[in-house]
Amino acid sequence: MAVTVEDVRTALSAVKDPEIRRPITDLGMVDTVAVDPAGGVDLTVLLTIAACPLRDTLTRDVTAAVRAVPGVTDLRLTLGVMTDDQRSALRDSLKGGATKDIPFARPESRTRVYAIASGKGGVGKSTVTVNLAAALAAQGLAVGVLDADVYGFSIPRMLGVTGRPTRIGEMILPPVAHGIKVISVGMFVDGNTPVVWRGPMLHRALQQFLADVFWGDLDVLLLDLPPGTGDIAISTAQLIPSTEILVVTTPQTAAAEVAERAGAIALQTRQKVAGVIENMSPMLLPDGSRMALFGSGGGRIVADSLSRATGTTVELLGQVPLEVGLREAGDSGTPLVLTAPTAPAAQVLRQVADGLARRSRPLAGVSLGISPKR
Repeated sequence: MAVTVEDVRTALSAVKDPEIRRPITDLGMVDTVAVDPAGGVDLTVLLTIAACPLRDTLTRDVTAAVRAVPGVTDLRLTLGVMTDDQRSALRDSLKGGATKDIPFARPESRTRVYAIASGKGGVGKSTVTVNLAAALAAQGLAVGVLDADVYGFSIPRMLGVTGRPTRIGEMILPPVAHGIKVISVGMFVDGNTPVVWRGPMLHRALQQFLADVFWGDLDVLLLDLPPGTGDIAISTAQLIPSTEILVVTTPQTAAAEVAERAGAIALQTRQKVAGVIENMSPMLLPDGSRMALFGSGGGRIVADSLSRATGTTVELLGQVPLEVGLREAGDSGTPLVLTAPTAPAAQVLRQVADGLARRSRPLAGVSLGISPKR
């Protein structure tokens, strides 16, 4: 069977760039294609940058796609690199020419944005974030996680991300782990170097992560906020007013009182509190009994208090039991909802994710694309 250039290009249209997650034929990465009478294919694919971290993945996918075309007997693949003009054209096509625009702040955006907040540190906010993200991605949703906890970043480790983001001019391509796009200031510092920034720099960093990172078409974006009600929480409300707050607390009464403040910020920023998640709830023991190591009732206290304060119904979305496996999964870089989906803690987190997945962003402010006929 004679192979044509069109056959090869059709096969390549099914190959997606591992970072951008779009067909390489749409991104201008397929440079030249030639087919000889014997069925040999000469192909040049352009990388976005010379040091592309996923070139091996791209090579494997391209090779598999072309060799699967009936009649192809050989593939001679050459990897080139885009010119500056080609990279600029790619960036403009992906970002629509608005490189400093925050896509989630547009009225027509359908991305649901949740800020995972807590009153104090150490309540498992980041653990909840990565497990919710993994559970949502496992349902086939396009999910992104922004580690906004600049001082205490931990998301890269919890999702097993070790590489650095790729830059195309001023656009940043976030690494992908477990089907989740991830960005964190921890990807830009060496080792465990602390970040020592004041308010204006924190705002600028958050703005850059929202505007300069190519997130693509996300269904859900989760922001792992630092504890408390400081600069990042305020900047989040300013940059993406539609952000909804998920409050994480422990059952301990003292922790619950502090968590109420994190949720009550919604009164000043005019945001919606999407719900409360109680972490470190009573542990299930082998004999079927439960050990309330951190007390009980804190999540319900926070939910009821925020309901009264906001005049709306703030639900207690779930109570995640204290579990060793949850901590071990975070340290290993693979969330518990993926490694042990039937574990008690994983089941609660998956139920919370199911509830969030069924929500859709309100249509208020969305243009219908129609105009009165004169």
